[in-house]
Amino acid sequence: MSKVAVVTGAGGGVGRAVVLKLAAAGWDVALVGRTNESLQETIRLGRSQSTKTKLVAFTCDIADEASVNKMADAVRKELGDPSVVVNNAGINLKKRHFKDVSNEDYRRVVDANLNGAFYCTQAFLPAMRAAKAGTIVNVVSDGGMFGNPMSGPSYIASKFGMNGLTQAINAEERKNGIRGVAICPGEIDTPMLEGRPIPPPPEARARMLQAEDVADCIMLAIQLPQRALIEQLLVRPTVPSGAPVAS
Repeated sequence: MSKVAVVTGAGGGVGRAVVLKLAAAGWDVALVGRTNESLQETIRLGRSQSTKTKLVAFTCDIADEASVNKMADAVRKELGDPSVVVNNAGINLKKRHFKDVSNEDYRRVVDANLNGAFYCTQAFLPAMRAAKAGTIVNVVSDGGMFGNPMSGPSYIASKFGMNGLTQAINAEERKNGIRGVAICPGEIDTPMLEGRPIPPPPEARARMLQAEDVADCIMLAIQLPQRALIEQLLVRPTVPSGAPVAS
């Protein structure tokens, strides 16, 4: 099985942390994101982990089906068929709640979070099917398991959809040796927090999961023997970010 992985949202946060861990483990990685500069920074950091692996940037808007198909063709030509796809890219909005989210913004979040994961999955599934092996990791959220008052309907609906997409992969493709994994983290200290209506203070961020924690969970799912499958993994901070600080 090839050691080629595709990671979306690879320009920062969890995506960057996953790329660094994959590079250290000897994987060639296709870094997918909208901004080449941030992808190149991840590559620079990744080369400090390993100089033997190939780290290649592919700018792509995963919410656009044609852009995804073009990216997938380029990945195959540059690196070969991937055996791992990590659907990590995602967005949310400042104006995210029912009282102020627009229909257009609702669609934008669903397109990026759910439809983008579907497009990327579809683009690489045929080669995995032919190889009778592959792992598709969907970075979901605990907001895709339990509704909450923070995330907003577009984000929650898209993440519940990603859980459903993972279950559909396993229902249809497990017989072909393909694993679908849903990683469902709680709050993570990443730049995405700046998009909240009120960003959390440093003391709250310090108690959140870190990007590396989630990346370790993803690597666990990838590195298990092909016969073993983590279908869904809920990962939360030991101490909630809103809890009072112990004296």
